[in-house]
Amino acid sequence: MRLFANDARLQATEHNGSSMKLCSIAALVVVLAAVPFRCLAAEEGVAVAIVYDTSGSMKESVQDSNGKQSPKYVIANRALKDIARQIQAFSTNNASGSVRRVDAGVFVFQGDNAREAIKFGPFDPKPIQQFANTFSSPGGSTPLGNALRMASKAVLDSPLSRKHVLVITDGKNTAGPDPAVVLPRLKQQAAQSGGALSVHFVAFNVDAKEFEAVKQQGATVVGAADEKQLNTQLEFIMQRKILLEEEEPAKKK
Repeated sequence: MRLFANDARLQATEHNGSSMKLCSIAALVVVLAAVPFRCLAAEEGVAVAIVYDTSGSMKESVQDSNGKQSPKYVIANRALKDIARQIQAFSTNNASGSVRRVDAGVFVFQGDNAREAIKFGPFDPKPIQQFANTFSSPGGSTPLGNALRMASKAVLDSPLSRKHVLVITDGKNTAGPDPAVVLPRLKQQAAQSGGALSVHFVAFNVDAKEFEAVKQQGATVVGAADEKQLNTQLEFIMQRKILLEEEEPAKKK
């Protein structure tokens, strides 16, 4: 009887140990299920969110590529269509014959905040081209910080490995937090998920020095006084910074 009791206790101990192991495995599965897939393995591709300035000052005119005066939003509309063309060429022009993955979206201003004008997701040039063909009513303030936050959230939520926000604006922040206040937290969020966030500002008909604070935090900042310069700067950023992802040189201390 004593041997039988020992055997029973041993079997009970083994059963309890097995149950604990199963519980531990089940708990691990639950934890892993709660972790976003992008944190486990990012997918190769480019996620780019475009912040497009729709404030009232975009009604003002500057010199276009023909040397005439045109409203800034008309010039920017043409530039936006060209951005879509460049992304389309990048996604399909691949030596392997496969289509490169790109997530894209367009964000505009709305009051003191921003909204998603072109839903962020797998790149489709048609909605961007349609928006650029029809947008004609700039107005309101310039909430750059809030727009940067919303656009950045979209690219950070994308599973694609290369994450960029392109800001095209003709003025400094006039509503909500300044981009320089928002950017450090966004970069920290990217780092926590094992990635990096790159931000690029095109100062259209405004002194690029207005964005010196974000430049000091690693953002690309370029200026463009007219349509020709805008096209040149956007092609530089798209080809050298976003699609080919050339890193900014480290700043000297």
